[in-house]
This record gives sequence, structure tokens and C-alpha cells, in this order.
Amino acid sequence: MSYITTGERIGYERGKQEQGQTLVLRQLQKRVGELRQEVQGRIQTLSLEQLEALGEALLAFTAIEDLFNWLEANQAVH
Repeated sequence: MSYITTGERIGYERGKQEQGQTLVLRQLQKRVGELRQEVQGRIQTLSLEQLEALGEALLAFTAIEDLFNWLEANQAVH
């Protein structure tokens, strides 16, 4: 049985977070077009759970306003 250190666990979690951000940002750009730096920054502050929820919600987005509305409704919730 192998054990992981706290540092390894933190690195693993950060990696999952970064992968989630990259995937959601790419999907959003395909769905609603190029995203401003400010919007990308807001998405990068989301928790992994919020990124997963956004990944599901973006399937119904048709315009950038849908993303803005989602961020307003969900970004403060952690």
C-alpha cells in the first residue's frame, strides 16, 4: 500500500483544479466566443465543485450573457 504526503495531495488537488479550469474555459470559448481576461479571471477563482456545475450549465448557454448571469448567481456560493 502506498501513502501520499500532504504535499502530494495538495499538488493532486491543484492539478484537478487547473484541468477543470482549462476544460471549462475551452468549452465556454467554443460556446460563446472569446472571453475577456476579466471573465477568465473570475472563472479561475471558482472551486472545483463550481467548475463542475458551470461545465454542466454551459451546455445550455447560447450567449455570453448566459455566462454572466450564471457567474452572478453562483460565484459567491462556495
